[in-house]
Amino acid sequence: MVLYQPEIPQNTGNIARTCAATGSPLHLVEPLGFRLEDRYLKRAGLDYWPSVTMRVHRDMESLRRSVAPCRCVYFSAHAATSLFDFHFEPGDCLVFGSETSGLPSSLLNGAGEAVVKIPMDRSRVRSLNLATTVGVALFEAIRQLMVRRRSLLPRFPVDG
Repeated sequence: MVLYQPEIPQNTGNIARTCAATGSPLHLVEPLGFRLEDRYLKRAGLDYWPSVTMRVHRDMESLRRSVAPCRCVYFSAHAATSLFDFHFEPGDCLVFGSETSGLPSSLLNGAGEAVVKIPMDRSRVRSLNLATTVGVALFEAIRQLMVRRRSLLPRFPVDG
């Protein structure tokens, strides 16, 4: 899980809790809109912080070097592909932008097909909360991987 320049400590704390629940590492790309010692960040993550593997990176290049050869999958409300039509792979890094700005076009333009969106009725809602978005995306990726893993298991004839 990658948060690019997150601004709201409570969102990051909630996302950290989701990462703890799924065993997913959390990568934060600077600059951050808060200090890691922020009480709201700590409170939102509750007592799950020891279960979170978290790394802070000074920029996207540092992150890419750290997670190579994993693929980065970028989330944008303006993407053409729904996350339900995208095929997640083991090791994918799900990348989310800041709460107010999203991801910069410089990142999205070079990402090719790896830019996806969460479909929603935008005539009613402008956006989802970042922590909600991360939860939806992470659990869809996990669901896809589990379904594929089960379909790859050998099938043995059932004795009758």
